[in-house]
Amino acid sequence: MKLFHIPLIFFLVFSSVFFNKTFAQEETSIMIRAKAKDAKFIGSSMGGAKIIVRNALTGEILDQGITEGSTGNTQKIFSTDKQRYEPISTENSAGFLAKLKLDKPVLVNIEANAPMNQTGSAITTTTQLWVIPGKDILGDGIILEIPGFVVDILSPLVHSKISGNLKIKARIVMMCGCPITKGGRWDANQYEVLALIKSQGKLIQKINMEVKEKPSVFYGETTLESGNYEMILYAFDPKTGNSGVDKSNFAVE
Repeated sequence: MKLFHIPLIFFLVFSSVFFNKTFAQEETSIMIRAKAKDAKFIGSSMGGAKIIVRNALTGEILDQGITEGSTGNTQKIFSTDKQRYEPISTENSAGFLAKLKLDKPVLVNIEANAPMNQTGSAITTTTQLWVIPGKDILGDGIILEIPGFVVDILSPLVHSKISGNLKIKARIVMMCGCPITKGGRWDANQYEVLALIKSQGKLIQKINMEVKEKPSVFYGETTLESGNYEMILYAFDPKTGNSGVDKSNFAVE
């Protein structure tokens, strides 16, 4: 009898461990969103945000994808009388629903790189949290804040040749693509936008850039002697710390 019971007990213990490890996994859903600092969600209009969820201990990728959807409801996001636990997202707000198969609590790293369609301005933000099997995180979910501006120099283009009269043109938007206008929600008057002109490594001019008739398009103008130049154009918001930069090299004939 003893010889019979020992293998049986061993079999039961082995089976319990094996089947628990193989079949006790639970799919756990996490809604992950990327939101521009002082602005809205980063969604399809900007190519979305690349989301990667990793096991913090091993580095294994548990899920990855792109946020899709709209930038969200402006009133909900910026409401001053929002109640505790009241969501700022809507059904169509951009997000990525990660699905993790877990058999135990796992500490994860969540990474967001955005905006995907503006790689020169893209920023990566990460956070960590414990994920419990079967405990979904939905609604607003996990929101990663992406600071900065998208800055694109439209003129002069890299390697271009111009006359002595330099006309500078740049498009600057929030990281979600939201427009910048004079007196608007994202007020051009609040931001410092400068073009720094350098020659042979030395700063020779600072040119203030201003929005005119078109939203998000900044203009500046100066005169330069013939030579090769580098231009660094930046936007900075002293209230939020948002900043963005683009560069160009050009020649004056």
